[in-house]
Amino acid sequence: MSLRTDLEFIQTWIAPNSRILDLACGDGTLLQSLKASSQIEGYGLEIDPEKITEAISNNVNVIEADLDSGLSQFSDNSFDTVVMTEALQAMRNPDLVLDEMLRIGENCIVTFPNFGNWQTRIFLATQGQMPVTKKLSYQWYNTPNIHFCTVSDFEALCADKGIHIDNKKFTADRFPGAWLKTLWPNLFSDTAIYMLSKHIGPNND
Repeated sequence: MSLRTDLEFIQTWIAPNSRILDLACGDGTLLQSLKASSQIEGYGLEIDPEKITEAISNNVNVIEADLDSGLSQFSDNSFDTVVMTEALQAMRNPDLVLDEMLRIGENCIVTFPNFGNWQTRIFLATQGQMPVTKKLSYQWYNTPNIHFCTVSDFEALCADKGIHIDNKKFTADRFPGAWLKTLWPNLFSDTAIYMLSKHIGPNND
């Protein structure tokens, strides 16, 4: 099974036999892969009926849910890890979603497209229009992304909320980002991947 690069990183951060909740799980690809490789107990939440059907066909336990309505159906520390890939920027209140993820999980993993990427900056500066790129492929009027976020924005939010960054990785497909994404992630990374916990302490890069 071929996985996106961010999902490959996430797999290495998940402990075998752990209990996982995948928010906005899509067709369940990540949970399906984790069940095969790490024997996790996994559940997904998804709102798109077509993706729910696909997830069920992939033998993934999935529940129809609107994440913007909260996660009150889950008690504190119900899961080892709560995951949300490429969906945080589409939430109405992403800061509150993070709070809920860390309430119900011992830790959480989030990925999001980095709006501070150099290609996005150049497009906006030269075209004077909202960028349309491989990672941000929608027009401004039909995009599901309502809170564009940079690496620096996200880390500032974590600092403000006392959220500990346990680990972080950055992806970029092409030169120069493929070479410089770790040195200057806010400028050169395409996608940011973070593992977070409630505990304040020094970052582990």
